[in-house]
Amino acid sequence: MSTILEVKNLKKYFRTPKGLLHAVDDISFKAKQGETLGIVGESGCGKSTLGRAIIRLHEPTSGEVIFDGQDITKLSNKEFDKVRPDMQMIFQDPYSSINPRMSVSEIISEPLIIYKRFNNRQGIENEVARLMDTVGLARRFANSYPHELDGGRRQRIGVARALSLNPKFIVCDEPVSALDVSIQAQILNLMQDLQAERNLTYLFITHDLSVVKHISNNILVMYLGNMVEYASSKDIFKTRLHPYTKALLAAVPIPVLGMKKERKLLKGEITSPIEPKPGCRFASRCEYAKEKCSNEQPELIEALEGHFVACHYVKEINNI
Repeated sequence: MSTILEVKNLKKYFRTPKGLLHAVDDISFKAKQGETLGIVGESGCGKSTLGRAIIRLHEPTSGEVIFDGQDITKLSNKEFDKVRPDMQMIFQDPYSSINPRMSVSEIISEPLIIYKRFNNRQGIENEVARLMDTVGLARRFANSYPHELDGGRRQRIGVARALSLNPKFIVCDEPVSALDVSIQAQILNLMQDLQAERNLTYLFITHDLSVVKHISNNILVMYLGNMVEYASSKDIFKTRLHPYTKALLAAVPIPVLGMKKERKLLKGEITSPIEPKPGCRFASRCEYAKEKCSNEQPELIEALEGHFVACHYVKEINNI
């Protein structure tokens, strides 16, 4: 499969009264067409900011985002308007991300009207009906308002809106975290069906590791703006190498009655992302940390074939 997205040394800093907050710091990866890249990590690690920076909802501080062969960070707003239909986003909260004053049909049709995809009202109405059928939203809800629907139906509106311009790439920012478990399964299955049907590429942001295992081809683990591990989903769950990834996966409960699982309790202060000092940002919570970890930023190295880790002592810790 061809590479549709390549991110090189992407950074996004926010200015605060105490200094620059390093929300996303030097992230690089590739995403292949038709596949799903999962982004995982604790709340506040920069997952959502990364997704928003890639599609320029947040303008990157520096770095490159090469989409379909061109660096979109170099494009003017007018030039990027031609690319934007190919890059869409499904937001975390299905209620706050849609206009409560607009009906379902108005919400879904809005992108079609803005980008003038149809010359007449009938064409727009037919497309809205088709999109509602695609995402499993009954047509009788076309004139309903968001507050009249449950969370699952609201999220289907968000999916339909994202699909309305026939994109190639979609950033999914925790699209099922606000939903009940049974509804989560429906939305995930819907997204996988649409991916297979339309050859879509997903950047799937989540803190739910069971979800990311189910849907992702590759997984990128973030900690305080940094990329600490990157590998295929199968490799991450079979052979996690970074101490943070090990602790993260140890926290996943096992749905087997009576089975005990060893947990890794992280201790120590969380490093501030505002003007962080040189060194590994996980060092203050890492049981394997040494003096070098506090003074020198670890580089992302290929510890195993196709398995990248940012840790000075990854080989010693894992006996590689």
